[in-house]
Amino acid sequence: MRKLSKSSQIPIRVVYTPESRIRHPLILFKEMWRDLLASRELAWRLLVRDISAQYRQSLLGVLWAFFPPIITALGLVVAKNAGAVNIGVTDIPYPAYVMFSMSLWQTFVEALSGPLAAVGSAKPMLAKINFPREAIILAKLGEVFFNFGIKLILIVGLFIWFKIPITWSVILAPIALIHLVILGTGIGLVLAPLGALYGDVGRVIPLIVTPWLLLTPVIYPVPKEGWFSTVVNWNPVTPLLVTARDLATTGVVSDPSGFWIASGLSFGLLLLAWLLYRLSMPFLIERMSS
Repeated sequence: MRKLSKSSQIPIRVVYTPESRIRHPLILFKEMWRDLLASRELAWRLLVRDISAQYRQSLLGVLWAFFPPIITALGLVVAKNAGAVNIGVTDIPYPAYVMFSMSLWQTFVEALSGPLAAVGSAKPMLAKINFPREAIILAKLGEVFFNFGIKLILIVGLFIWFKIPITWSVILAPIALIHLVILGTGIGLVLAPLGALYGDVGRVIPLIVTPWLLLTPVIYPVPKEGWFSTVVNWNPVTPLLVTARDLATTGVVSDPSGFWIASGLSFGLLLLAWLLYRLSMPFLIERMSS
């Protein structure tokens, strides 16, 4: 099979063989990178289509991006003021702390569930059309960042309402956010092949996410001592989410070493998950087509 590259008009030869690509890792990674670049235009079109459908079929539209953190914050503030829960001292006013942290957590959860939703919704297209499979994942990633852009309106409003000082480090906060999204995407990519075959995987995600939230310093500050502190600090989401929050609010990163360790694990997981996704897709498409 021969096709022309639009940019260089140089023929590119693609040879399909029954031999597994894992036997030739350099060729495999070159093909993965080539298809990633080739999927950009299709990913953009899928992103525009999905966003348009998402908000066209919703009565409240973008307001759904605001409701979860606001409702969570209201409930926790009432419980805190009534003495029902002992939250501890936070660096910024507690309502702003919860709403900002919940926005970061929601972004992580959307990145995690995105690959499963992408593969599930694209099953008919995957079975009938030959296209770079990375396109549907890139489209979901774009949707994650688009949704966070909407949440950013709420975050800016929080900073203004509660008069939170802005430091120069706020420009670095998106870097930590990207690393958080990479972790979620890597986990989602690992689960996507199983989710395409078994619907139970998608149903299990909410059961995992809820207790995971309670083990992440979203509604409370990072504990300093005890076994619970150990559990929270071993949570890979903790250093990424806390660093994004620190850079945007106080400007002082509380756990830089933990951030870099979690970031390294996130990038490694994403590369491994991408490789598994790439190798498993032909078998999944064959199962879905039969």
